[in-house]
Amino acid sequence: VSRIESSMERLSLRVEALERENRSLMARQESLVAERAGLVQRNEEARSRVESMIERLKSLENAS
Repeated sequence: VSRIESSMERLSLRVEALERENRSLMARQESLVAERAGLVQRNEEARSRVESMIERLKSLENAS
């Protein structure tokens, strides 16, 4: 019985550690997803600005 109790205690501690690790990993994932969304948005804004500049340069070139 003592061995079973000892095993159960170790298992319980392991479960708690894994639950803490899981919460930490989930929070990290959430943070990375939010960061990625921000970077995607910034990339799209930069792409739009570059495309606009290219169009302006083309129109200036054609006007010459």
